[in-house]
Amino acid sequence: MTRTSLVETAEKVLPVLSDKAVKTDTQAAFPESGLQALRESGLLGLLVPEEYGGLGGDLADLVEIAGLLASGCLSTAMIWAMHCQQSDAVVRFGSPELKAHLLTRIARGEVYLASVTTEPGNGGRLLTGKAPLQHEDDLLTLHRDAPVVTGGRHADGFLITMRASPEAPKSQVTLVYADRGQLDVVARGEWDTLGMRGTESLGFEISGSVPAFQMVGDAGGFERIAVESMAPLGHLAWAACWLGAARGALAGLVALMRSADRPSSIDVRSELVNERLARIRMDLELVSAYLHRVRDEVMELGAAGQSLGQTPVQIHLNTLKVTAAELTFQSVDRMVQLAGLRIGYNRQSPLPLERCLRDLRSASLNYSNDRLLVVNGALTLMDRAVRLA
Repeated sequence: MTRTSLVETAEKVLPVLSDKAVKTDTQAAFPESGLQALRESGLLGLLVPEEYGGLGGDLADLVEIAGLLASGCLSTAMIWAMHCQQSDAVVRFGSPELKAHLLTRIARGEVYLASVTTEPGNGGRLLTGKAPLQHEDDLLTLHRDAPVVTGGRHADGFLITMRASPEAPKSQVTLVYADRGQLDVVARGEWDTLGMRGTESLGFEISGSVPAFQMVGDAGGFERIAVESMAPLGHLAWAACWLGAARGALAGLVALMRSADRPSSIDVRSELVNERLARIRMDLELVSAYLHRVRDEVMELGAAGQSLGQTPVQIHLNTLKVTAAELTFQSVDRMVQLAGLRIGYNRQSPLPLERCLRDLRSASLNYSNDRLLVVNGALTLMDRAVRLA
């Protein structure tokens, strides 16, 4: 499909997301109707190759559509984006048998994928594992605690990180796919958060056995999957979602300011108002420019068959995540200040600025900015040439 046709497909789904966004937020309800619309649209198979019945989209399509969906409901867009992140790992690293087993079902909208990468006591370190994978004949047996699994109660399948074996060090991590029917899945806790209330990121206890062909990539080889697929797609897709939500908020604010319903407290002839609008726009322009530059860099390296593990590329990806998280939140905070108490801060306002502000506050916590800045500081000492994006 062309980029235009993919965008048109997403635009047909958008009203469902927008109509249910208030309910999703107020009730902290997983957006089931939005997910169903995405299933029926084929967009769960955006990154699945056409030979498996998917849409055959690329990273540019993911960034474009993530931003569009987020303008309707950020929770739903993030759920979808993380599903696409998981499906890319299967496309790129799954065995032929696993691809045949799974990708056509994803393309048909039958499988929504959730990620199980968090683990108690590992401090959010993606590349370490505690719970060991047991190898028994042609079966892989796992027992896993995960404190945070987005959408886990509704997932049809899971990608799960495990320590490669009982004898393996924590740094040797294996990625395994499991259908929901192959597992015992027990949810724990409640999801009652400030923002991103629809993502329902509960804790889970997961156990079961799967055939050996459902290992994704090599035994102990998750680091390569994370570097080449999961981490870059995560940072790019998240940044696109956050930007899309903030851009949608600004579009709504501008429309209101240009309308006859503009609050009398906002004087569009005021230089102060114009200066504040300029700063809001500047924040979003900077995020957009850096997002698209890093997207292009990742796509260019992929087309050339080069690794994304290069030091400057890792710095650029981490910088994108941190910058997008900070500046999109800052831009919406500025919008709330400009719109004032009745329009900007009121939950009953015709503009959902208050919800967007709460949602985007999570961006710096969703894989902590502090952790990425520590990593980037260390990486900067390794990049003597200071190769900027």
